[in-house]
Amino acid sequence: MKRLITVLFLMLGPLAGLSTPALSQERAWVQVEAQPTLTSAQDRARFYTAQLSDVVGYYLGSGWYGIALGPYERNDAEALLTDLRRRGIVPGDSFISDGSRFQQQFWPVGIGAATEIQPLPQGVEALTPVTEDPVVAESVVVPLDTTLPDETLSQARASEAALSEDDRKMLQIALRWAGYYDSAIDGAFGRGTRASMAAWQAVNNHEQTGVLTTAQRAQLLGQYTAVLEGLGMDMVRDADAGVAISMPTDMVAFGRYEPPFARYEPVAGAEVPARVLLMSQRGDQDRFFGLYEILQTLEVVPTDGPRRRTAEEFEIEGQNAEIHSYTYAVRDGDIIKGFILVWPAGDEERRSRVAAEMKASFSTFGGTLNPAIVAPDEDQAIDLVSGLAVRQPRLSGSGFYVDPAGAVLTSAATVASCDRVTIDTVTDMTVAWTDPALGLALLRPVAPLAPIAVARFQTSVPRIGSMVAAGGYPYGGALTMPTLTFGTLADIRGLNGEETVKRLSLVAQDGDVGGPVYDEGGAVLGMLLPRLQQNGQVLPPDVTYIVETDAIVPALVSAGVAVLQTATVDPVTPEAMTASNADTTVLVGCW
Repeated sequence: MKRLITVLFLMLGPLAGLSTPALSQERAWVQVEAQPTLTSAQDRARFYTAQLSDVVGYYLGSGWYGIALGPYERNDAEALLTDLRRRGIVPGDSFISDGSRFQQQFWPVGIGAATEIQPLPQGVEALTPVTEDPVVAESVVVPLDTTLPDETLSQARASEAALSEDDRKMLQIALRWAGYYDSAIDGAFGRGTRASMAAWQAVNNHEQTGVLTTAQRAQLLGQYTAVLEGLGMDMVRDADAGVAISMPTDMVAFGRYEPPFARYEPVAGAEVPARVLLMSQRGDQDRFFGLYEILQTLEVVPTDGPRRRTAEEFEIEGQNAEIHSYTYAVRDGDIIKGFILVWPAGDEERRSRVAAEMKASFSTFGGTLNPAIVAPDEDQAIDLVSGLAVRQPRLSGSGFYVDPAGAVLTSAATVASCDRVTIDTVTDMTVAWTDPALGLALLRPVAPLAPIAVARFQTSVPRIGSMVAAGGYPYGGALTMPTLTFGTLADIRGLNGEETVKRLSLVAQDGDVGGPVYDEGGAVLGMLLPRLQQNGQVLPPDVTYIVETDAIVPALVSAGVAVLQTATVDPVTPEAMTASNADTTVLVGCW
């Protein structure tokens, strides 16, 4: 994956009027990366010096600083680059340079330009990446003359003509970011691009030629990158997770491992309380798709925002009033890796730029995070996924499928005043119809849904004293499957003679409300209602009411639901009823 900083330094090209070292064509360097500031370049040079030999740093012009290895004979440089790439020690976009763009040398500090060809390091295989976090020392500022030469219009056109397609696209991106360009990012400098360049020149007190000089291009790109100043964007190489990525190191620092996550928590006193989570685990496509679903249940991944998933990668954006997060993950064979950036809401310009830089710099190497890297402790909880809080509905109840298109019947009380309604935590539903008098609500899926089974409604009159079973989620999402609570039919009417309800002798929980109540043959006798307290009267705990099928069926038919009905009772075993209940009963969440 081509890194943004490399694209930026490539597009600026050699600068007329500035001298370069006298270098022969036999010499070659392994160009590792480039940084937009001297401080960050020196930090990166220290990082590589801790691992590799012959690390050098040169000013590249236009405010960019390159880190390289060498010089070597070209064949040796190519062999070294191949080996370092293979073992993930250098970024995948590292390349062979002839040094023609190198200007003043800034690394090693106090050393002049290197001119002697170095031998290939003995035993390339002995060059291994460090496994501990590098200790970054205080930066030593070496002043450099970065004054760029002025250019005539013809010289500007000539230097612009040398730009690659990616270089030209990068300028359009910067112009769009600055608010001067709103057309396609295609690298074609047509009338729209020229007009945007002229507009930018006018605002920045330059002659409005519509052609940017080398200095103006550097200024525009400097403005584009300035938004990242103060965040400490720097490459972090997590050897345990096998991920290398640029992240805001002044804002976040490594906290702990909670497989499959490496957690980078906010730095004390940081301006931005950001968080970064690196993901690293093994898994096939099914597990990859499962991760995509699980992540969307976390509090750090809010529900609002676009989502995209293919067989090899996915992206998730989520935002609410507090945070805006960006998630990116890739699958390569049985290796799954990615990251989550969590940023405070309301700081979109910096958040979007940081997310783009992280995605552009993201690379992988080595294995995956070992699940045994941390031991279980007393802080475990079912509402945590690897230490991260799972989003919980403010109210939950039960419901059951009533048609093959995925319509669900539930209690109107459960879904009243909800911003979002789900079944089984992740499937979004809409409230299509309610009957306040009966306490019924009909939910329909937002996306197509095909349930395994749907309820059959019993239309014959049941026998008082017969066995009944209430299906539901008595403890909300604490259990992954619905349960059955057994009791008896106490009366076919309410205590006051109400004809639309039946009374049960059954101790149900609040989470069961909205669920089906079955007869001995597994047909639905009605839907469980909330416990009622009228005139200060509290009924015994085993007094439970259901809306009977004689009231439910006509209401559903009027709502356009073709219900299944039966008038027979063929007793089934509790095991068979439990299996049928698992196929038809769902957890309803009100968010």
